[in-house]
Amino acid sequence: MSFIKKVLDPPSYGWTDNYGNLYKPSNKQIIQEFFKRTNVFKSRKNWLPFFSWISLLCFFPFFIFFIIHQSLHFNAWQLVFVFLYSMVLMGTHGTIWYHRYCTHGAYTFRNKFWKVVTQNLVIKIIPEEIYVISHHVHHAVSDMPGDPYNASGGFLYCFLADTNHQPIAKNLTEDEFHNVQKLMRHTGVKSNSYKAYLKWGSFAKPFYTILFTCLNWVFWYGVFYLIGGHHFAIAIFAGAFLWALGVRTFNYEGHGKGKDKRREGVDYNTEDMSINQIWPGFVAGEWHNNHHLYPGSARSGFLKYQIDFAWCYIKMMNVFGAVSSYHDSKKQFIENYRKPYLNNKESE
Repeated sequence: MSFIKKVLDPPSYGWTDNYGNLYKPSNKQIIQEFFKRTNVFKSRKNWLPFFSWISLLCFFPFFIFFIIHQSLHFNAWQLVFVFLYSMVLMGTHGTIWYHRYCTHGAYTFRNKFWKVVTQNLVIKIIPEEIYVISHHVHHAVSDMPGDPYNASGGFLYCFLADTNHQPIAKNLTEDEFHNVQKLMRHTGVKSNSYKAYLKWGSFAKPFYTILFTCLNWVFWYGVFYLIGGHHFAIAIFAGAFLWALGVRTFNYEGHGKGKDKRREGVDYNTEDMSINQIWPGFVAGEWHNNHHLYPGSARSGFLKYQIDFAWCYIKMMNVFGAVSSYHDSKKQFIENYRKPYLNNKESE
C-alpha cells in the first residue's frame, strides 16, 4: 500500500484536509491546478497531460465541422455511424484494452501481433500510462482520499482527474519506478529509463508516444476516407471527440456522484460506492459494481440481462486462438453472491 499511496503525483491542494478526510477543492482550485499541470513551458515533466489534452483538442475542429455539415446536409445514417463508433466501439475498446487488459491483465494474447491489433482497434486518444497506474490506485483506495477520481470530490474533480490526479509522481525512487515498469510492462508501451524518467517525469517515452498516436490517426483517417470520403472520416473523428469527453465523466457517474446509489439485488459489492448502470453496461460492457467485485475478470456482465460486448470480443479472440487465456469470474459470482441472495429472498 505504501507504493500505491505515493505512486501518483498529489495535487497542490492535497488528498486530505487537516482531519484526514477527503479535501474537496473549489472549482477555481481545480481549474488552476489543471493549467499548472499542463504548462509545458514551466516544466517539461508536464508533457503527458499536455499531450493528452492537445490530442483531444485536435479532434474539436472535426466536431465543429460535423455539426455544421449536419445542420446544412442532415444525414441520419451518418449520425447512426457516429453513435455506434463513439459509444459502442470506442466504449467497448476502452473496456477491452485499457481496463481489462492493460490494468487488470484479465486475459493474455497469443502473440504481440494480436496485442497491437487490439491496441489500435479504434482511434487512439488516451495514453495508457495515465489510465493504468491511476486505475490501480483507484481500486486500492476506492472512494477514499487518494482515489484519483473520487466522486465525492465533485464532477470537475473527476472530469479533470487525468491531469490533476492521475499522472505518476515525479520523485519516485529507482525501485519505485521499476514497480511502475512492472505494472506497465505487458502493455507494450515504450518505457523511459530511470534517468529519462527524472528528465521527463513519465514512464512513457515522449517521442514514441506521440509518433504512435499520430500513426494511429493517419491510419484510421485513411481507412474511413476510403470507406466514405472526407465527410465520413470527419464524422467518425467527431465521434471520437465525444467519446473522449464522455469517458472523463464515467467514474463520477459510476460511483453514484458521491452518493450511495447501490441497489439490493443489483450491486453486490459493498466495499465502495460503485454501481452497475444500464447505459455503460450495454454500450461498453462496463458493469462497474461487478467489476469492483471481480476486477481481474475478463467478463463483468454476470447476469442474463447484462450484455457485455467487451467479453464477446475477448471470448471470440480466444476461440480464434488470438487470446491464449482469460479469467472469467461468473461462476464465482453466482455461487458466492447471486445464489445466496436469491435463497435469502425465498426464505423471507
